[in-house]
Amino acid sequence: MAEQYYYGTGRRKTSVARVRLYPGGGAIIVNGKPVEEVFDRDFHRDEIQMPLKRAGAEGRFSAQVKCVGGGVSGWAGAIRLGIARALVEADPALKGPLRRAPSLLTRDARVKERKKPGLKRARKAPQYTKR
Repeated sequence: MAEQYYYGTGRRKTSVARVRLYPGGGAIIVNGKPVEEVFDRDFHRDEIQMPLKRAGAEGRFSAQVKCVGGGVSGWAGAIRLGIARALVEADPALKGPLRRAPSLLTRDARVKERKKPGLKRARKAPQYTKR
């Protein structure tokens, strides 16, 4: 029989994280590796732990995460949102604390702007020469 878990999907930029929260432990496994191996910066690890700290659930849940697309910063943001959503599924009373600023239940909609024709990048125009 499969173990009981709570599910949450997080997205950030082009990254998608599928998070399963299991009761107990406190270990976070990302793509089959411990979180310390995947994220070498403390900032990213703190960002991932933020929903658990806010909910007072550190050490109460273990997380199994699958991430695809983007890079490590996008992964960290996606995992943060996924964990927050899974915590709300586990205990709907946590919705209030997780909503307080900065809201951990809001998807960050900022994505890279597309390149426009005639320009070098999204907004950078070719250099103007008078002569």
